[in-house]
Amino acid sequence: MAENIKKLNNCLNSIKRLFNFVFSNNSQMEYSDKQIQIIETAERLFAERGFDGTSVRDIADEAGVNVAMISYYFGSKEKLMEALFELRVGSIKLRVETLMKDEHLLPLEKVNMLIDEHIDRVMQKQDFYKIMIGVLVTNKNPAILKAANAVKIRNAEVVSELIKDGQKKGVFKKKIDVVMMLNTMVGTVSQSMMSQQYYREFNNQLDMPDDEFLVSLKRKLSIHVKTLFKAILTNEA
Repeated sequence: MAENIKKLNNCLNSIKRLFNFVFSNNSQMEYSDKQIQIIETAERLFAERGFDGTSVRDIADEAGVNVAMISYYFGSKEKLMEALFELRVGSIKLRVETLMKDEHLLPLEKVNMLIDEHIDRVMQKQDFYKIMIGVLVTNKNPAILKAANAVKIRNAEVVSELIKDGQKKGVFKKKIDVVMMLNTMVGTVSQSMMSQQYYREFNNQLDMPDDEFLVSLKRKLSIHVKTLFKAILTNEA
């Protein structure tokens, strides 16, 4: 009987965590359907042609709206890019805040959840991460670079709070370079996604169906990054 009650409580807690996650994500969605349509059209074109190679007219034509509507909603192409950053990674702050309140998860479990969610985002939104890499590599537009850095700094700050919570509980090491740690994750996942063909050839997986390969890659990435983070954050080997 006691075991059944324990299982029921665990199930209820899981539902509660899921509800909190969904609620947090929904509270982040401040854009209308039309705005999201425009942002996602811009995302696809920026990934295909680059930011400088895409005009507002291109975006308007592809989205089936007029240039005036884009100007009304976003003001400029740079502001549209900022909205794209916010849409894709702005919810991380809310996600970390939700995890901070969840006392049923250990600090390392919370970090592991963020790792898996980052891998999911990159795999599901590959166009966006192509754009991010392009922005960081070319570094041609100061306004775009500033917007990208602002989002990254904000997310690093909230992840730092999660790390500090683990430090207060005596689980994590005292001196952690959070930016370097996050760069390890972002760089590993991004490079793995960009070099899938190389990985497949080296591991003799060219005949593996694409869906099956991505599932395998996701699992290996998850294990690899979690192992690195555990070594960085804790004294466990």
